[in-house]
Amino acid sequence: MLSAIDHVGIAVESIDEALVVYRDMLGMALVHRETVAEQGVEAVLLDVGDSHIELLEALGPETAIGRFISRRGPGLHHVAYQVQSVQETLAAYAAAGVRLIDERPRNGIRGSQVAFLHPAATGGVLTEIVQPAEEH
Repeated sequence: MLSAIDHVGIAVESIDEALVVYRDMLGMALVHRETVAEQGVEAVLLDVGDSHIELLEALGPETAIGRFISRRGPGLHHVAYQVQSVQETLAAYAAAGVRLIDERPRNGIRGSQVAFLHPAATGGVLTEIVQPAEEH
């Protein structure tokens, strides 16, 4: 069901400050920037080969990324894998007894559909499944 690593999500306190490291120092190309209000984040995608690094800045302390940073500080937040259909993948995982955070897809960056699996089901790693928009 998982076809590729789509991106690695990194929680940051400031995207603009993090871009100094990822874009300017490491040389990753910034390909997209967007506010994803539904998830409470400002997000950017930087190219790394066929995958991306996604930098996530909280829109407020009460958001998931805001709470993550207050508890753990900035750093690795999740690993995301591409799938053909988030809905079908969620149904298959639910039928197999995998613990889910999302029972139905939500809107992600660049028009994608996303859902999260609970870290308890995946060895402590927050796992996102991503169905990219057709044009991506």
